[in-house]
Amino acid sequence: MPEIFHTDCISLDFGDKKPSLEEIEKVWTSYTSVPQQLNLPSAPEHPIVVRHEENRPQPRRDRETEKGMACVIGRLRPCNVFDVKFVALSHNTKRGAALGGILNAELLKAKGFFDF
Repeated sequence: MPEIFHTDCISLDFGDKKPSLEEIEKVWTSYTSVPQQLNLPSAPEHPIVVRHEENRPQPRRDRETEKGMACVIGRLRPCNVFDVKFVALSHNTKRGAALGGILNAELLKAKGFFDF
């Protein structure tokens, strides 16, 4: 099966409440959710990973971050049109399909939706 990635260039406008770049990064790097809290086997330890190099993320270099289960974000900077812009990379074959499906099953099991 071919590997599929999503690399998105994103610009955001925060309206009147404009956070600093440091505040945005802190939200990303401190983010966890139920799969991390339950320590599920397929859950990435860090679901969002921030890169500081000016040429990252890159599919060849960053696609396997956290076994392909993390969203890798980089190039966070001010935007001339909106407030900030950045690049986000996700591994759609793993996060969006194969391992993502396994993680969903692990979560359903952990939450008691079925026994096996």
